[in-house]
Amino acid sequence: MKTDLEIKNNVLEELEWQPILKDAQLGVEVVDGITTLTGTVSNLAEKIAAENAVKSVKGVKAIVEKLNVKNDKNVTDKDVAKRIIDDLEWNASVEQEDINVKVEDGYVYLSGKVKWAYQKNEAEKSLEYIEGIKSITNDISVTEKTISNNVTHQINKAFKRSANIDAHNVSVIVEGNTATLQGTVKSIKEKDDALRAAYLADGITDVKNELKVEYDAIYM
Repeated sequence: MKTDLEIKNNVLEELEWQPILKDAQLGVEVVDGITTLTGTVSNLAEKIAAENAVKSVKGVKAIVEKLNVKNDKNVTDKDVAKRIIDDLEWNASVEQEDINVKVEDGYVYLSGKVKWAYQKNEAEKSLEYIEGIKSITNDISVTEKTISNNVTHQINKAFKRSANIDAHNVSVIVEGNTATLQGTVKSIKEKDDALRAAYLADGITDVKNELKVEYDAIYM
């Protein structure tokens, strides 16, 4: 098992490996595998990239994220809201008229309803580079519909196709429109990848991610 110093060095190397983070000012502390990420980033996209980089490092048990997004005082909540609406209107994957947007001091709250789970994720992801956004709370719901009988098989096939997911150690239980993932994975990133893959299944509106990461890792 890795020492805290080894994990810290691996995290620092992974952060330096990310081109988007070349100008970010980041600090890393590791205690018993729990990794604290501090510093300042230019936008939400950099913040997410830093989190994902740490998730991919083997031995990380938990992430405590204390990153600050630079706040340009010339960018108002009204500016942010307008940019969000414009971006959603241009995004062909999202039905913008069904999504509600609220902005408070740079914190964005999305609500409303979409037909597919991937549209919920796409609505959030498309906003990452908008200047002035500190974080996004995604409360968009997915319309329930009749689910196919072979959806479990479809999700398992998606796992097997993925180079990032060890399908042999992951099981899927589907009840109604909810898929529950159980088993073990090697990193927090692999756990997140399995979640995203399951959300792409036709008819799935919710995914309970009960996958356990080696070293009993959790994400906070």
